[in-house]
Amino acid sequence: MASNNGPRRAAVLGSPIAHSLSPVLHRAAYAELGLDGWSYDRFEIDEQALPGFVEGLDSTWAGLSLTMPLKRAIIPLLDSVSETASSVEAVNTVVLTEDGRRAGDNTDIPGMIAALRERGVEKAESAAVLGAGATASSALAALSQICTGPVTAYVRSRERGDEMRGWGERLGVEVRIADWAEAAQALRAPLVVATTPAGATDGLTADVPERPGTLFDVLYEPWPTGLASAWAARGGPVIGGLDLLVHQAVLQVEQMTGRSPAPLAAMRRAGEQALAAR
Repeated sequence: MASNNGPRRAAVLGSPIAHSLSPVLHRAAYAELGLDGWSYDRFEIDEQALPGFVEGLDSTWAGLSLTMPLKRAIIPLLDSVSETASSVEAVNTVVLTEDGRRAGDNTDIPGMIAALRERGVEKAESAAVLGAGATASSALAALSQICTGPVTAYVRSRERGDEMRGWGERLGVEVRIADWAEAAQALRAPLVVATTPAGATDGLTADVPERPGTLFDVLYEPWPTGLASAWAARGGPVIGGLDLLVHQAVLQVEQMTGRSPAPLAAMRRAGEQALAAR
């Protein structure tokens, strides 16, 4: 927990970083909380530049947000890593304590759970995950807490399938692997989590069932995705990437500032306005 005395700094690091919404969300929180001396910036930092940047931080720094490709690269530079972050070997949050320690955490996982709960999804009998990248492992970690049955991961390669199966074993989730060519079958699951890049699920729009379950599409730009639009047109609940981004940022603000609760509504509103202006 950071002290609120005097000017404090925080920032999001990654590459590319220009389009990150994190500054918008965090600054909105600071304004709502009356933290006038707080600032939040973005820095284009790759894996090679990360150690030097972190070593150069002084006592005015309260925290860091990490995006790709730094979520794993930051781990050796930390003094402690939470169990949540360790479970997926990914840190997206660093809190810099007054005694100079660097504590790493992952707010993507509880943020995903919070976004689902906000839409009334507390439990799922089974789920499908589209994709097998870094976000998919966080999705599995979230599903390990709400899914009572198997999770089927739809992947493009055997190597990716092996990785997802390995994550499942580590997280205590029964993961079944299916080829991406069968991805239309995924849409029949009661909960579908799409973790793929923009455009990857556009070919599935015609396969949305008449009565779909819940779709969690982690993209927020462009939004809505073709799949999200088709899903909503069928009357299915849709959770988007902005929901995830806001909920994980709420947890970051609370950890970095020591103030709780963070202003969810104000942060979401700021994010929506920023996206609308692009």
